[in-house]
Amino acid sequence: MINNISLKEIGKMLQDAESILLFPHENADGDALGSCVALCTTLRNEGKRASVYVGEKPADYISFIAGDCCVTENLREENPDICLCVDCSEESRIPGRLNAYNSGKVRLTVDHHLATGGFGDYYYIDEKAAATGELIYDIIREMGAEMSRPAAEALFVAISTDTGNFRHSNTTPKTHRMAAELLEAGIDRNRVMVELYENVDLRQLKVKAAALDEMEIFAGGKGAITRVSRDMLDGAGASDEHGETVIDMLRDIKGVEIAAVLKEKSDGRIKVSLRAKSAGRVNEIAAKFGGGGHVKAAGCTLEMSPEEALETMKREITHSLEGISGGNK
Repeated sequence: MINNISLKEIGKMLQDAESILLFPHENADGDALGSCVALCTTLRNEGKRASVYVGEKPADYISFIAGDCCVTENLREENPDICLCVDCSEESRIPGRLNAYNSGKVRLTVDHHLATGGFGDYYYIDEKAAATGELIYDIIREMGAEMSRPAAEALFVAISTDTGNFRHSNTTPKTHRMAAELLEAGIDRNRVMVELYENVDLRQLKVKAAALDEMEIFAGGKGAITRVSRDMLDGAGASDEHGETVIDMLRDIKGVEIAAVLKEKSDGRIKVSLRAKSAGRVNEIAAKFGGGGHVKAAGCTLEMSPEEALETMKREITHSLEGISGGNK
């Protein structure tokens, strides 16, 4: 854990503030958006002026929780009492919004990714939390605020998505206890599950099919790698978000321990997503290239050709797998 403030102190600062602007990382996932929306909804219920400043429209699969919390421009608060960066502890992950974040009278960071450390005036980073949603849950409790149904639903999305629907190794007894309390708040669990996991866009399936054709199994069947090129996305009429779940397909293959997906960005860079099943430590691979994340889920960005990126990741994954002697490390 890295922190210079407690969750209790953050809760009090939020209660004392009148205007709060929340910042998820770019291309916000379920944890980032769900955490922000839950806190924004709660703050508004407490009589605060609060909004979630996003860099782009929320991804389709989580847009159902956004409500009217999200703004992309025309900010109502020029100098908010508090600017809070959520699920993000690196300035580079809020491009285009950093000046707005720095306009806050007080700047906070809350995250569960242990990267280079917090930024802003105060930070609380707990890498042992399964999701930032768990930390936001605790902050809402520290505020003494009521857990409304919309806030509970957004937090359930945050925790469910970052634990792989409670399948990943980061899931703890505390995670399940929180989920149970969120269910008791009256959320429509069936609606949430359908929106998240049973509402697949046909374009996403086409991208998966194309990526599966490109997949390579290596390192004695323990490594799996593929790419999502611009041509694949264009051919399916898809956008970047439709390639985000390809990594799960690879990790789920029997015998695969480490999976990687190389996604070609519009600026030519290669975004790498890495996942490990049991004994792998993909955060160590990502860190070699300036990336980060968790032991079992991490990522980085490479500035090299797709061919060079593919061979580089195959080599690093193979080397990592050779260091695994068995069991969980």
